[in-house]
Amino acid sequence: MRLASEGGLVDVLAERLRSSGHGVAPAEKRAWSRSLPVLAQDLVDAGLSQVEVLVEYQLPLTSRRVDAVLAGSDPRTGGDAYLVVELKQWSHATAYEDSDTLVAVEHARGPRLHPGVQVADYCRYLGDFLGVLGQEPGRLSGVAYLHNAVDRDVSDLLDRPATEQSRVFTGQHRGRWLDYLRARLAASSGADAADRFLASTVRPSRHLLAYAATELKERSHFTLLDEQHVAYELVMHAVERARTANHKRAVVVAGGPGSGKSVIALSVLGELARQDRSVLHATGSRSFTQTLRRYAGRGSTRLQSLFKYFNSFMDAGTNDIEVLICDEAHRVRETSVNRYTTKARRERARPQLEELVSVARVPVFLLDEHQVVKPGELGNVEVISSFAEKLGLEVDVVALHDQFRCGGSEAYEQWVLDLLGLDGGEPTVWTGDGRFDVRVVDSPQELEEWLVDRQAEGGTARMSAGYCWPWSDPRPDGTLVPDVTIGGWARPWNVKSDRSVGDAPGSAYWATDPNGIGQVGCVYTAQGFEYDWSGVIIGPDLVAQDGRLVPRREESRDPAFRSRRTVSDEEAERLIRNTYKVLLTRGMRGTVLYATDPETREYLRELVRVEHPPEVRFARDVG
Repeated sequence: MRLASEGGLVDVLAERLRSSGHGVAPAEKRAWSRSLPVLAQDLVDAGLSQVEVLVEYQLPLTSRRVDAVLAGSDPRTGGDAYLVVELKQWSHATAYEDSDTLVAVEHARGPRLHPGVQVADYCRYLGDFLGVLGQEPGRLSGVAYLHNAVDRDVSDLLDRPATEQSRVFTGQHRGRWLDYLRARLAASSGADAADRFLASTVRPSRHLLAYAATELKERSHFTLLDEQHVAYELVMHAVERARTANHKRAVVVAGGPGSGKSVIALSVLGELARQDRSVLHATGSRSFTQTLRRYAGRGSTRLQSLFKYFNSFMDAGTNDIEVLICDEAHRVRETSVNRYTTKARRERARPQLEELVSVARVPVFLLDEHQVVKPGELGNVEVISSFAEKLGLEVDVVALHDQFRCGGSEAYEQWVLDLLGLDGGEPTVWTGDGRFDVRVVDSPQELEEWLVDRQAEGGTARMSAGYCWPWSDPRPDGTLVPDVTIGGWARPWNVKSDRSVGDAPGSAYWATDPNGIGQVGCVYTAQGFEYDWSGVIIGPDLVAQDGRLVPRREESRDPAFRSRRTVSDEEAERLIRNTYKVLLTRGMRGTVLYATDPETREYLRELVRVEHPPEVRFARDVG
């Protein structure tokens, strides 16, 4: 949104955001009313009233919004110039435990990212994704403006060396701030520059696994933003304190699908591995671990050995390693015991959480509480934090609020939560938000054809389903049985084992191997992964009834739900809802839905009201 005048700006901005599916909290409106008029007056006083201001600019392919981007002309060259501005109302802030990247803000809970680092991250991200900045990166600068602060009350923040993309100004030196604005932007109109910025092509989002091996061997290829960067810095800070002060500390990072948990995990793992620190990555998912070994550990047995399972630490000693990164920690189980565990080891088994917390000086847990899909999985923020605190550890908790999957659409993620009854909300109509494509089809054939077309255009596409059909072993001739049968359409589940069957990849690689599109994935092979286009078949285990989607346990073929003694009906219903939450949030660019039950299909049609012209095609370089 452009800032044209102060009058009514806050209300107009709030209405624009609400109409695009974003919630607006009262605190956010108060922040706008206190900061935006200050920025507007500063521009007027600097003689820059014709500069265009893009307020609450949403970063490409994410849900993160930048306070303001100023667009105009460079007074030295006449070329386009852009200035990212992070507005802070802080009046008092200090370094957090001597960190130069984290700060403690008066009256704020927990550490915050240094505003200079925050705005530099925004600039780096924009430089990576916007074509208009690609050839001339010098067009973009970044500043943090602490307009309520005087230097002495934020002196720790000013000690950090400034760069062109990380300068910090305070209200005490408003004159210097106005001089900087005049030096960076000309007094002429910025309308054309703003139009070029807003119309810029967006480069494709980076797929995590495509960069995983380089991430571990070289340097970070991902720009961490805001809470992501806070989580990364908290882990690195805890590692340093553990080394110098024999201090054990846990970090818990919670966020929804696509909030960047695995990006944080690989960034931490890569940096510590390059420093030759003792660090391991663990998950409770065979598919996720095997895939990371294949992609992130490519060409190096040492790197492959960094990836373990949660049950790998039954015999580990206390503080055997410096850092254990527990990715997908919602899959932590009560114990590491399984059917292959010997009687002797079974008798001395500890809780799995105790094993994970004990083995490292800094255990890190990254989780999404709505992705618990199997009986016995118990990883959530409260359970893990309480357990670590009982063992005497300090615990830092970071909540990730941004969305980097689903086209960066917070509105779609909330729509899914409301649709499945997972967050206390009521189902709502999806009318589109311009960021994520949602559609309902009439047949599984139509769903599959649409996905095949998307993959043929250069994207990645997969179809998945609720566990409502039997799952057979391959036939003696080595072919898969088409168990998922709907009318005259039939396709096999993904391969059960890690070995390929014909052209079909092993189960661990269904989500990443191009040949995976020929099979139907289940939640256990889809969880933890992403692809551009997601097709989801909603089976008879979730049907529309009285205006809501209702789980039907008796229609599930998941062996984990067979016993009502071990899995109550209430738990089974929650797990079915969580299963579809996972499946519906795998797509980066769009989701296409088909329900086997006709009434449910009609119910979804009533909730998805978006016109899709038949000639529309999605270019690979458009976000």
